[in-house]
Amino acid sequence: MSGAVGQYLFTQKGVDSGYLTVVRLLCAGGLLSAFAARRHGAQLRAIWRDAGAVRRLVLFAVCGLTPCQYTYLAAIRYSNSATATVLQYLGQAMILAWVCLHERRRPTAREALALALALSGVFLLATHGSFQTLALSPQALFWGIAAAVSLMLYTLLPGDLLSRYGTSVCTGYGMLIGGAVLLVALRAWRWAAPLDALTLLGIAEIVIVGTALAFTLYLQGVSDLGGVRASLLACTEPVSAALCAALWLKTSFAAQDLLGFAAILLMAVLLALPKKMPKSDVLD
Repeated sequence: MSGAVGQYLFTQKGVDSGYLTVVRLLCAGGLLSAFAARRHGAQLRAIWRDAGAVRRLVLFAVCGLTPCQYTYLAAIRYSNSATATVLQYLGQAMILAWVCLHERRRPTAREALALALALSGVFLLATHGSFQTLALSPQALFWGIAAAVSLMLYTLLPGDLLSRYGTSVCTGYGMLIGGAVLLVALRAWRWAAPLDALTLLGIAEIVIVGTALAFTLYLQGVSDLGGVRASLLACTEPVSAALCAALWLKTSFAAQDLLGFAAILLMAVLLALPKKMPKSDVLD
């Protein structure tokens, strides 16, 4: 839903994607840190006494979390929320490729199928099946692939930081650090477009519902349902993004787009499924 709101802000209100990323990171980071202070106050303080953890946190914030947020919104700006969301999901395939390289092994049959689906999906989205022309603009394709790479880095860079200090602690601090760095790097305070009521409401939705609340609810879902079910349910995100874009913003999609969406969505489902489903996680 927040992707469609971002698309609305870019196309209807002239909001700059860099400015929106800075506001999203700083405000959501503040909310998550406040939440962490109530439940994980000891970890919130302890992380600053570990120099190695601080270095890892800054690396995660600057090279993982912040690019993940910025490139995703930039991809929406140059395409639409559904296409950007689907392209970002290619990060799962990139993580698989990295794992195979790191472990010096070949992909399994299911992993190879997932990679083939990912490549097919990108080809359909980018070209609509033609080798002669691009259906997406070069900027949209660049930022969409950059969003996938950023998702991979966002997933791999934390290492054991999340298990040692808690996800809300690391993500809250990471957003605050990344937002501060991006604020200075982009000089986002220069953005001077008018902030009317609808613009403020849209920004609030992205910060509160699309970032802080969505993050908290997903973690609760993992706790209640288990990692497998939560990951599978999260794979509906591209579908909901496409529905929001089509029904609310009247974004039209070609048949090739829908086939590309389906291929990448199936890739995500294949990678979310474990090799052998645990009894406690078997879908009803």
